[in-house]
Amino acid sequence: MAGVAVAAEWQLLYNRYYRKPELYQMQWKNVDLTRNKIACAPFGGPIAVIRDDAKIVQLYAESALRKLRIFTSSGRLISETVWKNPGGRLIGMSWTDDLTLICITQDGTVYSYNIHAELVSTFSLGKECFDNSVVECVFWGNGVVCINEAFEIFAVPDFKLPKTVKLADCNLEELPHCIAVIEPQYTKSGDVEVLLGVADHVLLVEEDLVQPLAEGMGPFQKMVVSRKGEFVASFTHDGRLLVMSTDFSDVIIEYACESALPPEQLAWCGLDSVLLYWDDMLLMVAHMIGSTLPAALLYDALEHFDRRSAKADENLRLIALSLPEAVEACIDAAGYEFDISQQRTLLRAASYGQTFSSHFQRDSIQEMCKTLRVFNAVRHVEIGIPLSIQQYKLLTPSVLINRLINAHKHLLALRISEYLGMNQEVVLMHWTCTKISASAAIPDASLLDILLDKLKLCKGISYAAVAAHADKSGRRKLAAMLVEHEPRSSKQIPLLLSIGEEDTALMKATESGDRSCVSCPVSYLASYKHEFLKDFFLSTGQLQDVAFLLWKESWELARNPMASKGSPLHGPRIKLIEKAHNLFTETKEHMFESKAAEEHAKLLRIQHELEVTTKQAIFVDSSISDTIRTCIVLGNNRAANKVKTEFKVSEKRWYWLKVFALATIRDWDALEKFSKEKRPPIGYRPFVEACVDAGEKDQALKYIPKLADPRERAEAYAKIGMAKEAADAASQAKDGELLGRLKLTFAQNAAAASIFDTLRDRLSFQGVS
Repeated sequence: MAGVAVAAEWQLLYNRYYRKPELYQMQWKNVDLTRNKIACAPFGGPIAVIRDDAKIVQLYAESALRKLRIFTSSGRLISETVWKNPGGRLIGMSWTDDLTLICITQDGTVYSYNIHAELVSTFSLGKECFDNSVVECVFWGNGVVCINEAFEIFAVPDFKLPKTVKLADCNLEELPHCIAVIEPQYTKSGDVEVLLGVADHVLLVEEDLVQPLAEGMGPFQKMVVSRKGEFVASFTHDGRLLVMSTDFSDVIIEYACESALPPEQLAWCGLDSVLLYWDDMLLMVAHMIGSTLPAALLYDALEHFDRRSAKADENLRLIALSLPEAVEACIDAAGYEFDISQQRTLLRAASYGQTFSSHFQRDSIQEMCKTLRVFNAVRHVEIGIPLSIQQYKLLTPSVLINRLINAHKHLLALRISEYLGMNQEVVLMHWTCTKISASAAIPDASLLDILLDKLKLCKGISYAAVAAHADKSGRRKLAAMLVEHEPRSSKQIPLLLSIGEEDTALMKATESGDRSCVSCPVSYLASYKHEFLKDFFLSTGQLQDVAFLLWKESWELARNPMASKGSPLHGPRIKLIEKAHNLFTETKEHMFESKAAEEHAKLLRIQHELEVTTKQAIFVDSSISDTIRTCIVLGNNRAANKVKTEFKVSEKRWYWLKVFALATIRDWDALEKFSKEKRPPIGYRPFVEACVDAGEKDQALKYIPKLADPRERAEAYAKIGMAKEAADAASQAKDGELLGRLKLTFAQNAAAASIFDTLRDRLSFQGVS
């Protein structure tokens, strides 16, 4: 009988039935697990295998080179690579949640591989681990805890953000008996917590805390924390298995094992039981209760019905009140079943019971059928992902799809996506990018046809993203061909610009009629293609933008190394600026720019002529003031007066410029003559300052007496060190504060300082402050 055969597979364990089905006959050959380090990914993921360099093993018909090999769960080889990494012995190896293989060597170097055995990244755990070798590491989902020979503990909370955190010092004198980790997501602090089995107790270690727990309950030889961080299973020195809460306050089960020798491995099987593995024995200890009686009777009822036995009706009457629950249990049991024939039988039993139940959601069987079709497809030996239903619910269909495409199982991923009504774009995008990377020998036109044939299956897919990958892969022509099929201008235009198709980008932007799209190529091209942009702006009536481009172009000519010593390039520059002036004149809103362009062109023309006549490249692009000053310094007063007249330079500005220019060339006679032409509109103070700055005390004395303000005279005399004259001028000003400042000026001269004190006293006596 089928029911008896099925029941024979199950074993009763602590009021709950278990079985150990064989999922696959492993496809690999000559893989001895005892000679290798093994890392199995969760959720039916791949298996990484590498020869254990900590063991002395005999080599048979294999290379002496160590290879890192990655298999599916069914033992089919996915990829392999020769292990050439430095860093000493391989200490630990594990898969992250996103199927990145993490390998940690003795010197603290962390190597990350993808499922195709390609090295993705490396980083170091730090100097402490380099100087004091790593001796043990414990992994969890996306992190690791390591301990080194100096008994220091380090954690990497997230491999995606590889930052090493040193945990609190435990003052250990020897390595702990065992290490376990409570993941950050299950701790109150949100940080990783490490459990160390030391002496007869446990130490709970955090970044800044060490707390003793379970005192007197040890020593603990092995510890492992349940998946959700609720329980910890531990094996004691006297052969007991203890299952406790993670704060070690409650003992849930205590089981005496046959051997006090610690198991090689201790692992959780769900939350219901714990597995202990020795070389010659596998022990399972359970601690929960369950019952499936109504469902079993329903299953038997179907068997009797198939044999046309009246016992079928009898079984149904026995479970009449529990029939909906029995149907649900059969459906659930089908989800837990790996054998396809048993799945069908359980679903037939559920369908049979559903016929006699009016209070049951009839779409549950259809949903389970859909789920099982997905399961059976990925569990196939060619794919090798033996997911259970709990794992599938935790993993979610979208993550399963990502795992399939990363393993390059694109066709299956596409079919599952379509079957489950999911977005197929992710699958097609990954396939397309992979195809481009792997098709260097296929011509662009042929590859384009292959890609378009698949991309058309998904409406709304981003051709621009595919084109970007093609460009990144060095296939710019293919990228240009692909982007032509992108319907969204906002996605199309930036990519066209990035691959050098500026003309096409601007044409597409104009056709779109979207100002934001137009601004993108315009901003990009502003630095590159003036002629194209000028034509574009003229066609759209944007004269001021053409003018700005012309002005900018003139400055680019100025940066030409040939634009010096009366270079002919100055002529085109002037013409460009004059054209800009004419265009600005036609727009009322840009009168300031128009006037500025006009004066710029005029100044540039004069400066160009000056460079030609003086044969000195010192005028062009200097200011009006600098041009006048340079002319005076060179003795070309006629040219200086011409610039003054052309640009309507004020008298005050003219005087300032000429005074300091004459002082620069130390032409004191010309300066004195200039001061006497007429009363200077700026006064005589600039004359004094120019002479003082040049260090000419005698020349300054020609102008100081002409200062009308006694305060200015006093300060001027003080600048050239004439204390008595400064005091006389200050006394005329009757300014006590000025006297105080002047005293400080002559602080090193006691006689001079006393003069100012006397004057201040006299002013104070007269009531002047």
